[in-house]
Amino acid sequence: MEKIKKAFITAFPHTIPIFAGFWFLGLTYGIYMNVSGFSFWYPMVMSITIFAGSMEFVTCNMLLGAFDPLQAFVMTLMINARHLFYGISMLDKFKGTGWKKFYLIFGMCDETFSINYTAKIPEDVDRGWFMTAVTLLNQCYWFLGATLGGIFGSFLTFNTEGLDFVMTAMFVVIFMEQWLKDKDHTSALLGIAISLLCLVAFGADNFIIPSMLGILGVLTLLRGKFEREEAVQL
Repeated sequence: MEKIKKAFITAFPHTIPIFAGFWFLGLTYGIYMNVSGFSFWYPMVMSITIFAGSMEFVTCNMLLGAFDPLQAFVMTLMINARHLFYGISMLDKFKGTGWKKFYLIFGMCDETFSINYTAKIPEDVDRGWFMTAVTLLNQCYWFLGATLGGIFGSFLTFNTEGLDFVMTAMFVVIFMEQWLKDKDHTSALLGIAISLLCLVAFGADNFIIPSMLGILGVLTLLRGKFEREEAVQL
């Protein structure tokens, strides 16, 4: 138990920006489900079983429309295709985590991936439990926000338009924290450059997957160089 407690205490500060983003966006999602005619049970259960923010918003529209499982499958694949690249990137980090790997795979949202992939985990903290703590805390934040939004949504009258920008601001904070932590900014600059090129080439609606492919390919080619530089620094 001491090992688990230490992992959660170490992981919690990393998830504070996620708490702020998930709290507001989860509330927005719960309110959206409420005004769409669904009981608070829907966002509460979906936040546990689906746990994919964008897909949960889309699922609301699907539940209101005609039953079409093929469309649901294709839509889910398109929206969450980027997670394929997350999974590839985390192959080495998930090694040796035992049964926790199954939950880590299920709960790997964008924000959790950002923390678990970049966090410098202290040597005296269990790596598997640290990543599990990050994943569980983030899901609890989303669950809490979605449930409260579903319960109290009918009592709220303020305009929630623009709350989704909280997530953009949160990713900027995560990026800046990693930028300040690393001395070599090559990978960050490459990510920005490749994303901008794909944005120009494919447009705002279609650039994410090409960007992921490009970043994955370039960083894979440069992996040896980065590893040698890291070894020299150590």
